[in-house]
Amino acid sequence: MKKNIAIIMGGYSSEYKISLTSGNVVFESLDKIKYNAFRIHIFKDKWVYVDTNNEEFPVDKNDFSVTVNGSKTTFDCVFNAIHGTPGEDGLMQGYFELLNMPQTSCNMYQAGVTFNKRDCLSVLKPYGIKTAESYFVNKGDVINEDDIIAKVGLPCFVKANKAGSSFGVSKAHTKTDLQPSIDVAFKEDDEIIIESFLDGTEVSVGVITYRGEVKVLPITEIVSENDFFDYEAKYLGKSQEITPARLTKEQENQVNALAKKVYQVLKMKGFSRSEYIFKDGEPHLLEMNTIPGLTRESILPQQAAAAGISLSDLFDSAIEEALK
Repeated sequence: MKKNIAIIMGGYSSEYKISLTSGNVVFESLDKIKYNAFRIHIFKDKWVYVDTNNEEFPVDKNDFSVTVNGSKTTFDCVFNAIHGTPGEDGLMQGYFELLNMPQTSCNMYQAGVTFNKRDCLSVLKPYGIKTAESYFVNKGDVINEDDIIAKVGLPCFVKANKAGSSFGVSKAHTKTDLQPSIDVAFKEDDEIIIESFLDGTEVSVGVITYRGEVKVLPITEIVSENDFFDYEAKYLGKSQEITPARLTKEQENQVNALAKKVYQVLKMKGFSRSEYIFKDGEPHLLEMNTIPGLTRESILPQQAAAAGISLSDLFDSAIEEALK
């Protein structure tokens, strides 16, 4: 019997267009002999199944089913391709847990913790994971630029605490840059994190559960044409992504071991992609993404290809893991 797979895509954040592209790549790549794939668009105003003619049918949120021409379809598994809220922050994970429906991403708690940059760094700190110096600001707080500079120095990065794909991120070079950067971050979130600038080689490390084992994929080095790895650099071709990264064997072993440790400490499952910068010879964690981009140009699929894993195999493994 073919399994019915719901591929959820879209979402409520600035990342919805990228998510739709990721979801369509999953839809096109899934093994048609093993799976019946259904594209499910999740938006604030509608949850709908979109058929091959782009006709829309509402999703029944009571049991996450779809009825087409009087015939009801339920799903064996959900493939989560929503970047940002509600797919990457724990909301969809909690919903599917209540329905006892398998899904391909991490569990609700892990999604919530990793999506909140502050919380993720706090959880990992006792395990000796090195990170940048950080300073937290909430909406409504009095902004004291001198305190911020004393803690993190200049230049520094001002980031929305709960947003992905470099939305709401700015690099402040001077004291006068701080307030405009804070204003940009507050457009994405009511909490922000300001971090010291780490000057060094930046790498992106994919860690996945593949065929029952935790696997670290070949590392990607990020060389941005812009001032940092921002949205343009990530998605509009303004960066070089070199896989495998130009690291020494010692650096490669260090970051591989660290990325695997972070994945296991957080009790992750499914796909993950975390960013590190080498400072003073040691990798420092920037953040972790639990629903990384799955477009053909995205980093994780590039890394999988370098490891000899096709998109079809990558996605098949994720579903098999979820169904265990």
